[in-house]
Amino acid sequence: MARKKVLIAPSILSADFSRMREEIERIKNADMIHCDVMDGMFVPNLSFGPKMVADIRPHTRLPLDVHLMIEKPQRYIEAFAEAGADFITVHYEACGEELSNVLDAIRRLGKKSGAVINPKTPVSVLQKSLSRCDIILLMSVNPGFGGQSFIDPVLDKLREARKMIDDSGLDILLEIDGGINAKYAPLAVEAGADVLVAGNYLFTSDDIDAAMESMRKHAGAA
Repeated sequence: MARKKVLIAPSILSADFSRMREEIERIKNADMIHCDVMDGMFVPNLSFGPKMVADIRPHTRLPLDVHLMIEKPQRYIEAFAEAGADFITVHYEACGEELSNVLDAIRRLGKKSGAVINPKTPVSVLQKSLSRCDIILLMSVNPGFGGQSFIDPVLDKLREARKMIDDSGLDILLEIDGGINAKYAPLAVEAGADVLVAGNYLFTSDDIDAAMESMRKHAGAA
């Protein structure tokens, strides 16, 4: 199967929330926008809800990649779909055996569906739900806070997920989130990633366009 273009997805968790409209303008040359939703229960942090997604939606045509780090995410998928999400991803750890049903519900809402796993969760847990995924997200940090360092063993999990997707023949994007920068971008792409989520690396840069171009260049995606 031919590899896809590598996509850059800035995580607005690292943006200045008081200047969100300007921050969205700063990342207009990205490929998609990653929105980390945290409930303070599934992960030890709070971020924002559907209203933030709805407020962002009129100001960009980029796909909104909404990552639900929340307990029982099926309670809120309709709200985020209505708010303007294009992708909605949910954690295996939050859904368990209900994962396939939750992914089906996301698709019934007309959105692209995705499954997420934490660094210590084996890739094999996604096998049964693979056909229901448009995207698979591997966390390369323990979810909850931005600015963490990349967990290197996740590169092996990326390779495993890449092989699982390619062997299936399905058209599924493979996304990586956590500690991505100019150093880890090429390593993640070499391991099979299609989508690179980056937060602090981009939003702390004086020139986000240059930082994104650096990621693309180092990832062989310029």
